[in-house]
Amino acid sequence: MDGDTLTVNEEAGETGGSRRRCIVSGEVRDKAELLRFVATPERQIVPDVAGNLPGRGAWIKADRGLIERAMAKNLFARAMKGAVSVDPKLADLAASLIEARCLRWLGLARRTGAAITGFEKVRGALKQGDVRILVEAHDAAADGRDKLARLAAAVAPGIAHVALFDAATLSEAMGQPHVVHAVVMAGPLAESFLADAARLQGLRADAGRTNGIERVEGPATK
Repeated sequence: MDGDTLTVNEEAGETGGSRRRCIVSGEVRDKAELLRFVATPERQIVPDVAGNLPGRGAWIKADRGLIERAMAKNLFARAMKGAVSVDPKLADLAASLIEARCLRWLGLARRTGAAITGFEKVRGALKQGDVRILVEAHDAAADGRDKLARLAAAVAPGIAHVALFDAATLSEAMGQPHVVHAVVMAGPLAESFLADAARLQGLRADAGRTNGIERVEGPATK
């Protein structure tokens, strides 16, 4: 979509950032947790996933149920102060746009050296530290995932684990064959990807029934 440029979030994770009120729940949240919607000149509501399209914006937490509630209660028309047209598949459109952003972040991370792929290289990176995100295909073999999960819990507790995509999608995004395991190193790019991944998790139709994003916990202690 026009205006959807990737801009690394230099302040991701910091407090005091710009905040907006969700038109459905009334909650005030950081913009990174929300989606902005605007009306085109034809009064069609479209997602502004980069948050930079011109015009009056309506903000909603990145949650499929809240978007559907806004549609059912005609809240977009109220926010835009006039009649608007809303695609019944607006939540699906928003999810597809956010997914595309996530995959572009991963491609950028690989090209700039901020992402590492391959089981052995991922193991080495986890042991060396400075990893922010462990990315794995949700259709990866259980044995490999379990081994990396145990290693991450032992040497890198607190990092994020993202399993939102299948291997074919990860491979295409990162421009390499058979990408099943990857890590993204700590830095603004990782935080930008993680923010969009969290929004995608909330927008997917199966949100709440999958563990697409988790925090790696350390070994249990007694």
